[in-house]
Amino acid sequence: MSADIEPSMRAIAREAGVGIATLYRHFPTRESLVDAVYRDQVARLTAGAHELLGQLPPAAAMRRWMDLFGDWIAAKNGMLGTLLSMIQSGEIAHDQTRSELLTAITTILDAGRVVGDLRPDVTAEDIAAALIGIFTVAPRPKREANASRLLSLLMDGLRPPPPDTAGLDIPPVGLQH
Repeated sequence: MSADIEPSMRAIAREAGVGIATLYRHFPTRESLVDAVYRDQVARLTAGAHELLGQLPPAAAMRRWMDLFGDWIAAKNGMLGTLLSMIQSGEIAHDQTRSELLTAITTILDAGRVVGDLRPDVTAEDIAAALIGIFTVAPRPKREANASRLLSLLMDGLRPPPPDTAGLDIPPVGLQH
């Protein structure tokens, strides 16, 4: 299915392996289905931050969480029109979702600061803006390799400089006079 065209409820039921009546019994409207999927994905994404920190060092957890964020963005493509209208109408609290996601990012950032593998001057808002930019120019799954490369570059920028260069006043290449 094209990411530009929202699937029909019949197509969603077929993809889920259930009958259309079962789908409508649980989700009487497209909006109720989109709301349930959206809330589930946000909960998984925010819980994922804690789970990843329990399994990986903070920098590795951040990089893996970025992949989860990309999957979350990609999953919204098939329901984007409905989702946007629900946000505009206030049916979905965009500010609450944003707050939950920023809290998840902050959780990983704070852990990374404690162990010294993530820079102390980066904010959750910085990372969220970078992720939105990356997945706007390299949407998944169409440009998975490009998105992965950009995420790796972002991670390089999130790591503190090596101790031997910290505090040295070295101008960036090309800006020397």
